[in-house]
Amino acid sequence: MNPFTNTTSQPPGTRRGKHVDHLHKVVVPDPYRWLEDVDSPDIKTWIRAQNEHTQSMLTSVSFGKKLRERVEALSSYEIVGMPKGAGNRLFFTLQMPEAKQPSLVWTEHGDDEIHCLLDPETLATDATVSVMVFDPSPSGRYLAYGLSEAGSDWQKWYVMDVDTGQRLDDELDWIRFTIASWREDESGFFYSGSEPPPAEEVYKAPVTKCSIRFHRLGDAQANDAIIYDRQDEPEWISYGRVASDDRYLVITTRRGTYSQNRVCVLDLENPGDDPIELVPEFESSFIYLGACGDRFFFWTNSEAPFGRIVGIDLNEPERVNWQEVVAESDGVITWAAYISGFFVVTALFDAESRVLVYDLDGAVDHEIELPGRGTVPFVDGRVEGSIAYLWYNDASHPAFILRHDLCSRQTIPFREQALPYDPALFVTEQYVYESADGTKVPIFVSRKKSTVVGPNTPTCLYGYGGFNIPVSPGFRLDHLAWMDMGGQLAVACIRGGGEYGHEWHQAGACENRRNVFTDFIAAAEWLIDTKRTSTPKLVIHGRSNGGLLVGACMTKRPDLYGACLPAVGVLDMLRFHKFTVGAFWVSDYGSPDDPAMFPILMSYSPLHNVEKGTAYPPTLVTTADHDDRVFPAHSFKFAATLQHEQVGDNPILLRVEKRAGHGMGKPKGKLLDEIADNWIFAFAALESEPKFN
Repeated sequence: MNPFTNTTSQPPGTRRGKHVDHLHKVVVPDPYRWLEDVDSPDIKTWIRAQNEHTQSMLTSVSFGKKLRERVEALSSYEIVGMPKGAGNRLFFTLQMPEAKQPSLVWTEHGDDEIHCLLDPETLATDATVSVMVFDPSPSGRYLAYGLSEAGSDWQKWYVMDVDTGQRLDDELDWIRFTIASWREDESGFFYSGSEPPPAEEVYKAPVTKCSIRFHRLGDAQANDAIIYDRQDEPEWISYGRVASDDRYLVITTRRGTYSQNRVCVLDLENPGDDPIELVPEFESSFIYLGACGDRFFFWTNSEAPFGRIVGIDLNEPERVNWQEVVAESDGVITWAAYISGFFVVTALFDAESRVLVYDLDGAVDHEIELPGRGTVPFVDGRVEGSIAYLWYNDASHPAFILRHDLCSRQTIPFREQALPYDPALFVTEQYVYESADGTKVPIFVSRKKSTVVGPNTPTCLYGYGGFNIPVSPGFRLDHLAWMDMGGQLAVACIRGGGEYGHEWHQAGACENRRNVFTDFIAAAEWLIDTKRTSTPKLVIHGRSNGGLLVGACMTKRPDLYGACLPAVGVLDMLRFHKFTVGAFWVSDYGSPDDPAMFPILMSYSPLHNVEKGTAYPPTLVTTADHDDRVFPAHSFKFAATLQHEQVGDNPILLRVEKRAGHGMGKPKGKLLDEIADNWIFAFAALESEPKFN
């Protein structure tokens, strides 16, 4: 029996205002507009009441405490970040099983001794300060690193003298989404900095006006030289990378999350010269991989939807002179690195990763064998070295680093990883189903081998479907916990993602956005029709753009699911572009200010498609008070609207994490609490008992 139906607890009432917008001659009521003032005392009181109601419901579930203990037990493993080499040192993040945050550490080549540079747990009593990025200087003497507080995308940067372990006086503010690219003489580094937001709107104001700057060690940030600035295009974001010979700065410019970008090169020996324009227009994606003399290598999808690698000579940069180095193949290139004269390329073949090594003539030198059916989202290594580091994970194995020697072709783990469970107890199978228009869509179904599959199997359907981001067999602790406790996991590779290249992405963007939702709904129907589960046992789950996916699908087909978990979702499609980095997402969503896109956005906007008198499935909406990626008011307004319009006994709950952001940098305890609350809610709503053996 559903424990939520036996409680008399009701969600706290939410004041409704009379605000109305007139958009393209359409009257659009927005009674919860006041919930956008996220720092007001009234909203803090409202959040407290919502959280208390949610926790009162969750703590009433008999198996809750045991479930939380199992999640914690499953999390008892070491997490190692991607190493970055400099001089004779390797820098990486390391989180031990008992740690709340990853520490910043280094080792010497050939030495297993770990030297800790920074333990962020010493910086905040609640462990909400985290390392977001780090970049060593060429010799490894200095390390620039960025810290985030309370999960914010905003970072504050510092510089460490690695020899002494002492932090220098350098401090840089208002930085996000960038790297530090050092000069060879270690005099300083290039980075992208933003104008500070208004003091009262740090987590709300749109992010604009980003410029490339050079920070000289020992100087105040106010004295940093602006190297490249496009004040006339406030939504452009530029990044700079110093080429390996220290002669040139390669500048890549994007418009928010649009997949197309421009590329130019600055001659650092002649800083007064105009940039050399390599890609002067926004027409395709170009990612700089490295250089051999004046020959610069880029991954691009120009004239190759699945991706290829081209060489551009700075002396003859015109397109007619470009040389194809690695041709397009049947695999979608998702990442590439130029190491020791080789291109190490990770590509998706039917949504599963393979890693191929190409020589400078574009021939396959060898393939790197992977441990299983999984994903390699990142490959890295020093241009002058012979070692490639691969970040590997699959549905039952947490991310770990593989060390591959390009000369000997030997692959070994960078660090051995002891796990508190046996990955061999789990299985992943790939299937293909048909969407409503006949499109073939792959889906990965994973479970514990002992789990009996049938209409009564509790099943979580997960998806994303946007921004050219592929969803392939990968590890998430919450998904492992779900499977460990008897749940079945289905991951649908729907349109809008990057599983099949540029065209697959565009088939789910802007005016084609409806395909994303029909693909996901078809996945749910396939699971039910093939008797792998049934509606009362099916929960749908997604984060961020995936939260939009869940919100849109539950308002379109509330009859299809047993429970819904929209997390940190984009749920108000008429105002998403007005907050934080929301304007960048126009590439995938289109703009509500566009008369042609407005009715399309209105047709699926979760907030605007909640219908009065409808019985929606049990729903737990989750967000965080410091989420400056997806503004938390999306979730506030959606939850309040669902609570107001809901008919029947199915609960609509809101969970707001305090001092946390979009997900990055969340301390381990908060992460485990969120996972436990999601699955306590889901198992209870599906009237299923988790298994703890």
